[in-house]
Amino acid sequence: MKRSSEDNRRTAPVLAIKALKESGEFEGYGSTFNGEPDAYGDVIASGAYADSLAAHQAKGTMPKLFWQHNADEPIGRWVGAKEDDRGLLMQGKLNMDVQRGREAYALLKAGDIDGLSIGYRIKAYSVDTDTGVWTLEKLDLVEVSIVSVGANEHAVVQSVKAAKAAHDLTEKLKAGDRLLAREFEVWLKGLGFSNSQAERAARLHLKGQGEPADAADDGLAFLRALTN
Repeated sequence: MKRSSEDNRRTAPVLAIKALKESGEFEGYGSTFNGEPDAYGDVIASGAYADSLAAHQAKGTMPKLFWQHNADEPIGRWVGAKEDDRGLLMQGKLNMDVQRGREAYALLKAGDIDGLSIGYRIKAYSVDTDTGVWTLEKLDLVEVSIVSVGANEHAVVQSVKAAKAAHDLTEKLKAGDRLLAREFEVWLKGLGFSNSQAERAARLHLKGQGEPADAADDGLAFLRALTN
């Protein structure tokens, strides 16, 4: 079996939405480099999108944002895309002036849909003949869709859960309660800090004590210090 540059595929590695705003703006990972095969038995290598993203940038274009891979149903646009150590980080904006865009927002917010799926053409790959796993080394990223079911078990939208967790923990701080180290980390992530920033902040704030964070004034003062 041979794969070529015309072999179009769809898959849905990790999606971890950091934020979902009422304006329809959202950010999250459409793919991660975790080394785990998806439902098609493919692993996407780190750097697989680099050439495609560079080509889009040179042309002033972006991958399309579709509903369920349907090219007849664009629901907004991707405004940013880059690779980092974790994977393919996407920034998008749903078109709230069209019905499907509003529907997608409502379904995401309610948790009724929970995935992204990337549409791509394979440009370079390698195969492990023992396991049958394909490592996709270079991809032409065509579109990234919001979908009902992803191809990877990690493909879940975390936006509403993260926002609710952040709200609940903020209320806990306001009530004068203490946060455990893990709770403090989750709180910061829900406020928009990256995983690495939140983990580092939690370590620094709770350094060597294993004690919970202090109450509201302490936590909020620490947040202000981080953002200054």
